[in-house]
Amino acid sequence: MTTRTKRATIYLDPDLHRALQLKSIETSRSISEVVNDAVKLALSEDVEDLAAFEERANEPLMSFEDTLKELKRNGKI
Repeated sequence: MTTRTKRATIYLDPDLHRALQLKSIETSRSISEVVNDAVKLALSEDVEDLAAFEERANEPLMSFEDTLKELKRNGKI
């Protein structure tokens, strides 16, 4: 199966672009491969976060003030 790619124009900070060039050379990969991997990692972290939110959706809510009171009561602050 051939992977089809989509071309996109992005604007990078010059220092970030230089870092990507160096990473590309260091790893013998194209800048596109480095950026694609970074985007995939960021999106997978979002998926993990959403799954965690979904798992905890039925947990009771606790206000910030109540949380502080509980921490103080337990000697944690």
